[in-house]
Amino acid sequence: MRQIHDTNAPKKPTNLSVNSDLLNKAKTLKINLSATFEAALLNEVKAARRDIWLAENKQAIDACNQFAESHGLFADKHRIF
Repeated sequence: MRQIHDTNAPKKPTNLSVNSDLLNKAKTLKINLSATFEAALLNEVKAARRDIWLAENKQAIDACNQFAESHGLFADKHRIF
């Protein structure tokens, strides 16, 4: 799978504001906050990039779908279901 960021880039300390009760529960459960934050941030970045790509390509996607609706797909005659 294609990486969307440099996984070897150095870690950078940062400050965050987090609900104190949630933070205490996470620490009690020994949840790795850095790894959890990185995973959540990666998911958000992927979702945002996907949304941007879909918006940028909406016209072409709609045109392709309209063509397929009007003319069918080239492999329709080979379908067995």
